[in-house]
Amino acid sequence: MFVALFLTVEAHSYHTSKWVSSTNFISASIFEFKSGITDYIGLYSENEKLTLENTRLRNKLLNLEENAIFDQDSLILKDSTFISFPVKLISNSYLKTDNYLLLNKGEKDGMYENMGIISSQGIVGIVEETTANYARVISILNSNISINAKLKKSNHFGSLTWNAKQPNFVELVDVPRSAVIKVGDSVVTGGNSLIFPENLPIGEISDFQLNENQGYYDISIKLFNDMTSLKNLYAIQFNRREEASFLLENKQADE
Repeated sequence: MFVALFLTVEAHSYHTSKWVSSTNFISASIFEFKSGITDYIGLYSENEKLTLENTRLRNKLLNLEENAIFDQDSLILKDSTFISFPVKLISNSYLKTDNYLLLNKGEKDGMYENMGIISSQGIVGIVEETTANYARVISILNSNISINAKLKKSNHFGSLTWNAKQPNFVELVDVPRSAVIKVGDSVVTGGNSLIFPENLPIGEISDFQLNENQGYYDISIKLFNDMTSLKNLYAIQFNRREEASFLLENKQADE
């Protein structure tokens, strides 16, 4: 039967053309399917490479003003104030009054309390508690958290809080009435803490009003982060934390 089919194909150019077209289509389909599987298998490896490269670049940005020397064989910036390393989100809540995140790294990976957690878009929260393998993070969508922040253009400071309403909006309070404010202006970290370096992105002003009784603005901030859709994050380590904490504790004791 196969011989007869082969002879028929050889004898008629039209059949030959159709046969070649069919076999070429099947071969192309097989190679395309094989290529798709190979690409899928390689995604994890490529994603890990991109994560490491992003970490290197982020460390450079965190310490740009430090003129740090970057070691190509390490994720660590030598002689730098801040370093970061990648972490992954395991669990995230954003609909409660007090929301938390769970990360896949803990004490054995260098995680500790009061480390800042960020994404490529902005700040996410602060580590509250750690075990050997995991870390629980207080989300910025938590009524118990207050973060030092400022208006990027004018450097006027305030406190970042959450009113437990919308997961993509927070409030910047206690900004003095002397500040010039416009909708669309950027808000960034103030740097007056041992958790986040200065000028990390937070969001942009969506609305504001002056509290006449207190003389301060209440400002609504639309977050750059989509807090309902987080995955690959970064933990920020402050290398001089112990030294700075020691001085702060001594100052508070004197007072």
